[in-house]
Amino acid sequence: MSEKEIAVVTGASSGIGAATARLLAKNGYHVIAAARRIERLRQLVDEDSNIEQFKLDITSQIDVDSLAKYLKGKSVSVLVNNAGGAFDSATIVDSDPDVWRKTYEVNVIGTVRMIKAITPIMLAFGRGHIVIVSSTAGHRTYEFGGNYVAAKHAERTLAETLRLELNGQPIRVTEIAPGMVKTEEFAKVRYGDVERAAKVYEGVAEPLLDVDIAETIRWSVMLPHHVNIDSMLIRPVAQAQAHKVHRTK
Repeated sequence: MSEKEIAVVTGASSGIGAATARLLAKNGYHVIAAARRIERLRQLVDEDSNIEQFKLDITSQIDVDSLAKYLKGKSVSVLVNNAGGAFDSATIVDSDPDVWRKTYEVNVIGTVRMIKAITPIMLAFGRGHIVIVSSTAGHRTYEFGGNYVAAKHAERTLAETLRLELNGQPIRVTEIAPGMVKTEEFAKVRYGDVERAAKVYEGVAEPLLDVDIAETIRWSVMLPHHVNIDSMLIRPVAQAQAHKVHRTK
């Protein structure tokens, strides 16, 4: 990069988001690490002077507008829409519509808010790359994850539609779809306790790690500007499909 370009990473307080912020900073970007939990972002800032914290709830239009105002006129070339999550494991019949609403607000509508806010800043800069971190759940349905699967299918479609609508503009759009990634919080938030979360990875010798996904994001955004990775689906070797996982015990 001829100048220090800015990469915005949402959900940067832990897991894939934090790993991506660290890696992009190490590769020359000035990273805006954005998340709700500002106290966790401070650790990233302490680690690397190329990382700057910003308190952001992507479900709040006020927060998103505040970030856009702060970034207006700056050299923003990367947006990593990583914030998201799953919040239950209920069947559709037994599910809570409020959990469906929350899942869509965080995974889909929050991503739309960010794209609407940051795309004009990228166009003013002259180029950009929008990354949407979806999931293998956006490529294959499975039981007990209806709202999350539906939301991730929506994110996948969002990426495909955005790429069509921005055709002719100097903005790349990439979907990164991770499979089983062992992070400190994702399964814990979904299942509600540490013991149930641990069972997700039980017997899996080598699940993916947050740094593995961060590397795929780094590689995608640092390719020459005429190269676009439309979609990348990443699973550990032990996972053949969302529901087909080899376990040693």
